[in-house]
Amino acid sequence: MEKLRASVESLFELSREALLAHPEARATFAAFLEVIEAGQWRAASRQPDGAWVVDAAVKKGILLGFRLGENTIYSAGPLPMADKDTFPPRTPPFLERNIRIVPGGSAVRAGAYLGRSVTCMPPMYINVGAYVDDETMVDSHALVGSCAQIGKRVHLSAGVQIGGVLEPIGLAPVVIEDDVMVGGNCGVYEGTVVRRRAVLGSGVILNASTPVYDLVREVIHRAGPEGPLVIPEGAVVVPGSRPARGPFAVEHGLSIAAPLIIKYRDEATSARTALEDALR
Repeated sequence: MEKLRASVESLFELSREALLAHPEARATFAAFLEVIEAGQWRAASRQPDGAWVVDAAVKKGILLGFRLGENTIYSAGPLPMADKDTFPPRTPPFLERNIRIVPGGSAVRAGAYLGRSVTCMPPMYINVGAYVDDETMVDSHALVGSCAQIGKRVHLSAGVQIGGVLEPIGLAPVVIEDDVMVGGNCGVYEGTVVRRRAVLGSGVILNASTPVYDLVREVIHRAGPEGPLVIPEGAVVVPGSRPARGPFAVEHGLSIAAPLIIKYRDEATSARTALEDALR
């Protein structure tokens, strides 16, 4: 791994012309893809103190693939597709990891990791660098963006958008920790971290500009220079609103979206999410 990391770091510094001429560049990238698809190297990892730390070398490796690759056409029945030849269509290890990808227009890009007993409902898309851990469900019309980190036993409901990030290199990806329920049509972007056992109600939008109002603890959770927006463990978040400022806003009764934490998970909340066990 350290030798591969050093090779990726070294190749990333080359010009595209020098990169294309390098005799080991494609072999190094192929080895890199194999390792991240095996889940042995991740774009971000959780530290003992709960902080998530970005591994910039993974993003550099992915970007190498784009710089090395040439557009090529891939056959998909009557509907051909085109992508870089460094990111060919792949067949996930269905039987080895008990993965289900139900037929109907879904795709998992090369360089994404799927854990054991992951279920994907059509159509959905998982991008390069994403890590989707064991027993998670990715429902219809859901997107898992590049380098996003999805924990164990997560449910990404229909229409969920999990933002991706490749550049800037050091920017943290979205993290959804274990046992989180993400309701339909939610959007989680810009490095937001959703801690374990949280519940996002349908339609919640979270990003670096979103303050989240905690009605239980009477605090406001925000992203800032010290770190990303973090949704606390077990929080139940629903869409809300707050009055917009200014005479014009007051005159017209305008308001701004403001997600609200209305409670923290208890046994009653857990019972309502038990449906996910049945679906899995």
